[in-house]
Amino acid sequence: MSNHTSRRDATQRAPDEESPLLGRLPGKDSDSSVTVQRLKKHFAADVTKDWADLVLLFCYIITGLLDSSAVFIWGSFVSMQTGNTVYLGLGLIAPTEGIRWVKAGTSIASFCLGSFCFARFHRYFSPAKRWVLIASYGFQLLLVVLAASIVTFGDDKSNELHWQVLVPLASVAFQSSGQAVTSRALKYNGLTSVVLTSNYCDLFSDPKLFALSNIERNRRIAAPVLLLLGACFGGLWAHSSVGLAGALWTAAALKLVAVVAWVFWKSEKEAE
Repeated sequence: MSNHTSRRDATQRAPDEESPLLGRLPGKDSDSSVTVQRLKKHFAADVTKDWADLVLLFCYIITGLLDSSAVFIWGSFVSMQTGNTVYLGLGLIAPTEGIRWVKAGTSIASFCLGSFCFARFHRYFSPAKRWVLIASYGFQLLLVVLAASIVTFGDDKSNELHWQVLVPLASVAFQSSGQAVTSRALKYNGLTSVVLTSNYCDLFSDPKLFALSNIERNRRIAAPVLLLLGACFGGLWAHSSVGLAGALWTAAALKLVAVVAWVFWKSEKEAE
């Protein structure tokens, strides 16, 4: 009787001894599913607008870097379309005296087209969603890399009206509009990273200009300082042996920093 009972107990214990091993497989699948769901939630969330102005201000460095080197090498801005409009007007009056106005017109057209596309992309998929910002800045990064690759590996050094000039110029101008659109998407309308004239006006007309605590004033001061910093670096690159290519690759690296920032930026839900 005791032998029969011990055999029965052993039979009953066998499945229990095996069950932890068998139970781990569903656990792994469950953990993987939870991770996927968390990632989906993370990338589908809106990023918090708190301190997001830091990324927009950071983009002023990129703008200064690209504009200073581009206007020195190509004779045209890629972000500041006010200057390009002046160049275009001068060229339309005397079209045979130079080709700068054609480059300026190309930059303006590309910037306008980029504004059209980026604005509708943000508006359609929700302006401040994390994946939307990552996709927007990732595409901007690819356009800068495209321009840098053409300038680096191209064989045209004449700087005339050639596709190796016009395509990089158009690509960089197109992506510049993405930064401006982002400022609207995040409700920081004054941080377009492409305009400073209105910034100077708002800064020095601010009735609280000398107040100890004034966040708007601080942003308006930081914007031109950072753009000037980028312009200095762009000038250094333009006068160096690597020239415009070095400026473009540096801008691509800085743009990558912005992409990574949006990946890890705190979400709106976490901020509440």
